[in-house]
Amino acid sequence: MNILIALLLGLVQGLCEFLPVSSSGHLVLLQNIFGIQEGALFFDTMLHAGTLAAVIAVYYRQLWQLIKKPFQKKVYMLLISTLVTAVIAFIFKDLFDSAFEGRFLGAGFLLTAVILYLNERLSKGKRGVEEMKYPEAAGIGLMQGVAIFPGISRSGSTIAGARFFGLSKEAAAEYSFILSIPAILGSLVLQIPDVAREGLAGTSWPCVIAGTLAAAVSGYFAIRLMLRLIVKKSLKGFIIYVGVLGVLVLCDQLIFNVFFAKPF
Repeated sequence: MNILIALLLGLVQGLCEFLPVSSSGHLVLLQNIFGIQEGALFFDTMLHAGTLAAVIAVYYRQLWQLIKKPFQKKVYMLLISTLVTAVIAFIFKDLFDSAFEGRFLGAGFLLTAVILYLNERLSKGKRGVEEMKYPEAAGIGLMQGVAIFPGISRSGSTIAGARFFGLSKEAAAEYSFILSIPAILGSLVLQIPDVAREGLAGTSWPCVIAGTLAAAVSGYFAIRLMLRLIVKKSLKGFIIYVGVLGVLVLCDQLIFNVFFAKPF
């Protein structure tokens, strides 16, 4: 690990966590392309902390309103979505862990392209979160759970899910990004025991600081960019990007085997 690699990984984590292209998928992709075998779990944990800081910085006013009035429908919806995601993560933990070897990466990117395409073509809702129903919140949590697979975008899946269930563009984006807070917090909590076992011996603090700051700053601007794109423009560019990327990864997995072993 060096400063440049730390900055690169932080930049990728921050941008791809909130843009609909899959942060985990891109990190797995980079690890395979550049042969990065860095096993510092603490570094990965701090990258997630950086993206957590980014979403809090953007939505601190809305979060304060939820904290001041915890017994409101929006909080209940977020809790249901989070609970469904947690159940999926627990039940399929071994499958998700094995997926981070990159076996399903090409298929994951292609699935993200399909989800974003359907969102562009079919989503016409104009409701707010207060008008959501409990099964709809569970459905969004289900889509977030599936997006644990590398290559499947969490933000893309949850925004599309919210739009499929009739939410407006603004409401869907806000719900997705605020929903990322318990998801990121959950991953941080789950990593604490492993970080404690691994220890901080040999930790390169300049790399940790650089990567965390890069994740926080790039994540902040990624959220701002997504809010403008969702409300005023389209996600067609991201559809093309992840579609082409998925085809390239699948070609390598099935034919060339330069960066990836055969998936089956």
